[in-house]
Amino acid sequence: MSRVAKNPIVLPQGVDVAIGADSIAVKGPLGTIKLTPNPAVVVEKEGGALVCKAVEGAANSDALSGTVRAIVANMVAGVSKGFERKLTLVGVGYRAQAQGDTLNLTLGFSHPVVHKMPAGIKCETPTQTEIIIKGVDKQQVGQVAAEIRAYRKPEPYKGKGVRYADEVIVLKETKKK
Repeated sequence: MSRVAKNPIVLPQGVDVAIGADSIAVKGPLGTIKLTPNPAVVVEKEGGALVCKAVEGAANSDALSGTVRAIVANMVAGVSKGFERKLTLVGVGYRAQAQGDTLNLTLGFSHPVVHKMPAGIKCETPTQTEIIIKGVDKQQVGQVAAEIRAYRKPEPYKGKGVRYADEVIVLKETKKK
């Protein structure tokens, strides 16, 4: 069995888990997330914790038990605390503005870039050069952040573009005469 899967997932106050025949639903103060786990892994509720166990004889069940445990732990953390990803805009004239479920970006193109947020994801812009993406699903928050970053990746000579707040860009040296 995976070392990761051996650790039980402790359920915080206010988080309910419904384990069905083919799905797991985690409900908390911030929302609800459903998952259809791999049949090679069994998730059981023992007291105030969840335990992931590998099914005997199933292919890759040891590896999958650790993966399913990590995904379910992220679901529990998402409905109780939530996830957020911060992006910063670096460049002259680069601006962002959140309006409802859309994010308007000015990134030096001849046209404004409009990104529509999927359901369950909220976007905030505390300043014109900061974007905060929030949601309960860790995978979805990271995917939206990656899509916004892909509009204008940081370039290696001046570092201009959309970058994660904790990202370090190694700048290249310019060509010498």
